Formats: sequence, structure tokens, C-alpha cells
Amino acid sequence: MHTMLISLMYTVSFLFTLIISIKLYYSNRSTTNKNPPPSPPTFPVIGNLHQLSPLIHRSFLSLSNRYGPHLMLLHLGSVPSLVVSSSEAAQEIMQTYDHEFASKPNIKIFKTIFYDSKEVAVAPYGEEWRQAKKNLVLHYASAKAVQMFSTIRDQEIALTINEIKDLISCNKVVNLSEVISEHTNGVSCRATFGRKYNSGEAGRKFKQVSQNLLEVVTHFYFADSIPQLAWIDKISGANAKADRVAEFMDEFLEGAIEERIAKTDLDVCEGVEPFIDALLRIHKEGVKGRSFNRSAIKANLMDAYLGGTDTVSALSEWVMTELLAHPSSLKKVQEEVRTVVKGKEYITEEDIEQMNYLKAVITETARLHPPVPVPPSRVATQDSKVMGFDIAKGTRIYVNIWAIGRDPKVWDKPDEFMPDRFVESSVNLVKHDFKIIPFGGGRRGCPGRVFGMAVVENLLANLLCKFDWALPDGVKEDSVNMEEAFGLTSHKKIQLLATAKPFTM
Repeated sequence: MHTMLISLMYTVSFLFTLIISIKLYYSNRSTTNKNPPPSPPTFPVIGNLHQLSPLIHRSFLSLSNRYGPHLMLLHLGSVPSLVVSSSEAAQEIMQTYDHEFASKPNIKIFKTIFYDSKEVAVAPYGEEWRQAKKNLVLHYASAKAVQMFSTIRDQEIALTINEIKDLISCNKVVNLSEVISEHTNGVSCRATFGRKYNSGEAGRKFKQVSQNLLEVVTHFYFADSIPQLAWIDKISGANAKADRVAEFMDEFLEGAIEERIAKTDLDVCEGVEPFIDALLRIHKEGVKGRSFNRSAIKANLMDAYLGGTDTVSALSEWVMTELLAHPSSLKKVQEEVRTVVKGKEYITEEDIEQMNYLKAVITETARLHPPVPVPPSRVATQDSKVMGFDIAKGTRIYVNIWAIGRDPKVWDKPDEFMPDRFVESSVNLVKHDFKIIPFGGGRRGCPGRVFGMAVVENLLANLLCKFDWALPDGVKEDSVNMEEAFGLTSHKKIQLLATAKPFTM
């Protein structure tokens, strides 16, 4: 009887919420702007949510092809959401009217996980965001800082090469997805925290926290799309799980800070100041005009580690996937790398600067497989007009980077892997070119792109120089799996396996 009563209460509550939501929905529609962007038909309450798949960039493109090739208005629940699908529209949003779309919406999970949204990628536009971005760029991702971290990159490359040689000596197939992930994690961990978390209790906890973080930030929360149904997040346990993950993450970061203060388990690398040391120094010296507390330090640490690991790993993984699926490109890039290196044991930054075809391969891969196909949304801070359409204040902005890179009006054979298109091109992934924006653009473009590209280029140059790569026996080039896994970052759904043979000049 008690169970039946509770069930009846939930049903009545849901129906009441549904009626109120429908009234609010039609009330809002009656006050829309005079010339909104084109939009597909919507259902009450859920809007267009039923038309989206887990691979949201593909759903956005499919709908945009039907309703709005430049701009399209969706209703994700009760939230008006502008989908940007062309380079022209992206340039207006990220450059021409950047100041109107530079802020981020109030998303509950980001407030929970990222210290009240203090993390650079999700923070509201303002002084705190500017200071956090300044810290990240100056002490982690500037050209000077990236050069300082070259020692770490070289040391981690040596470990990765030895790991692959050990697998070869045991006649094992190389899991390139794992090798690349471990390498980027090692570089990012040491540059961020001053040490690696890859073994023992600390390593186990770090891996668990990272996995749990990915799960909660990719979960659908009613509170952010249909606030009237926010109670479902509570009774489903989603809120409680997010709170637990936030607590575990905070515990880990507190431990990392205390460990550094106590000078224990230091990874001493002469001439290198890891990001955590720079932040602790800033905290000690004080930031003029504002408080730089422990929460800000931890949010900055999350910025550096997350930005320097998952996206870098995904891009490197897709480069090797495309090369293994296209042997002629693989042969061409290996010939270039080996010609530049000329038998030297170590590959320098100066060597990599001469590898034009390698850079073309990376650029083409980033066009086809941007690490973050649709970055966390922006928000319109005022009523605006873009490409002749009225955009209401509070509208969330989703830039479909994946669709822009495959626009047939811009790219010849957009779905084909053709690195040669970039050999004589002026396109530069680090600088903004709105035809290809794997790192976003404008004020909210990824501040860690210089750091990320340095890791990608160094890793790939060494893998391609020191080993001959091939697909495992029985796997043909035209059958290489190109499916994407669901997540904020676009990884391969099925891990990349390959055979390797050491190459000697």
C-alpha cells in the first residue's frame, strides 16, 4: 500500500509538471523574436531532444542539412539552442560578435564538478575567467612554457619507444590506443602535477577518478534542459553520484597539493617548473585585486590536465588510424620524417618544424576528427542579430566543429582523407582559421592548443621514424573501423591495434 501511494504521488507530480511545462512552452513560443533562425518542429516539454543521438555532432549535421546550413534553432527541452554549422556563421559568433557570445551558461554538473564553474572551459566570462586563462597560458601553454616542458616530452618518448620495443620482442600486437593514452597522460601529469600517477594506490585512485568524471559529465541532467523535471535527477541518483565524484576529485587534488607542499614524491626535472608549483607560488605571493584560493588552484589544475590529455590522445589515435588505413600516406610521411632526421637518435623541435607533410597529415586528421566535435555551449548575453537572424538573450550556442570541417562548399571530397590538400596551405591549427577550428576560436578557443600540438607532433614524429607500422594479419585497409565512441572527446569506439618493426637507418 505504501509503495502504491508513493507511485501515485510521483504520477500526479509528473502530470502536474507536464501541464505547467506545456503552458510555459507555448507561452515562450508566442514571445519569440521576429526573425528567429530556421527550426524543426518541436514537441512540448522535450522540444527536439528526441531527434538527438549520443553522437550529437552527427545529429546536429543531419538536422542542419534539412533546416539551416548556417544557423539552426533547436529547443533542447525548454532551452533555446543555436546550432552553428558553417565557417561563415562560426566566424560571426567567434569573432565578429565574440563579446556577445563569450560567456558560458549556468550548467549544474559543471558547477558541481568544476568548483562552481571556475574551470576555464566552462567558466562565465569575467575577471575570474581571465585570470584563470592567464595562469594557464603563461605557466603551462605559452611557447616559452611548452619549450620548458620539452625535457619531459623527450623523457616520456624514450619510455614509450622502449615499451613498444618490449612488446615487439614478445611478438605482441601493439595496442596503439593504450600506448598513446599512457604517453599523453604521462606528459600531462608531469607537466601539471610534477609527477605521474600510473602505479600503486595513487595510480588506481587517479584512474578511477578520471573514469568517474567522464561518466558524470556526459550524463543527461533534466535540471539543465527541463528544469521542471529536475526532481528526476534526484530520485535517479544522478545528483548523488555527481556529488560523490566531485568529492573524490577534490580529495585527489587536495592530496596532490599537500604532497607538493610537503616536497614528497617529487619528480625532479632540472629547469622545469610544473604547473602546480607555479600556482602555489602565485597563491603565496597573492594576486592583486582578488583572492586566489585553493578552489581556484584545483580548478586550474583540472584545466591543465584535462586539456593536455584526452584531446591530445584522441587526435594522435586518429592520425595513426588514418595512416594505417592509407598506406601511401603512411609511406610518404615516414619517408619525410626519416629524411629530416637523417639517422639521428633524437628528434628535435627544429627537425619537426621541417616536417611539412607530417603537419599536413595532422591538420587533415583534425579536420575529419576534431578531438571535441561540439565544445561545451556558449550563451548569448544579450539579444543579438547574426546573419540576419534574431538570437534571444539566454540562447545556448553550439558550434559544430565536426560539421564545419566536412562542409562540401569549402572542402573538395570532404569525407576523404587527403593530407596533400594542406601541403601548400596557409591553414595553421594553432592560429584561428574558421574553415577548420579543432581547438575552437575567439576568446573561448582552447588556450592549451600550443601545448597539445607540441605533444602530438613529438609523439607522431618518433612513432613514424623509429618503427614500421602495419595492420594486424587479416585486417585490410578498407576495413579499418572508424566508429566513434560517445563522449565529450571523440575517441575510436574500437581500440587501434597494429604490428610494429623497429626501423634502423
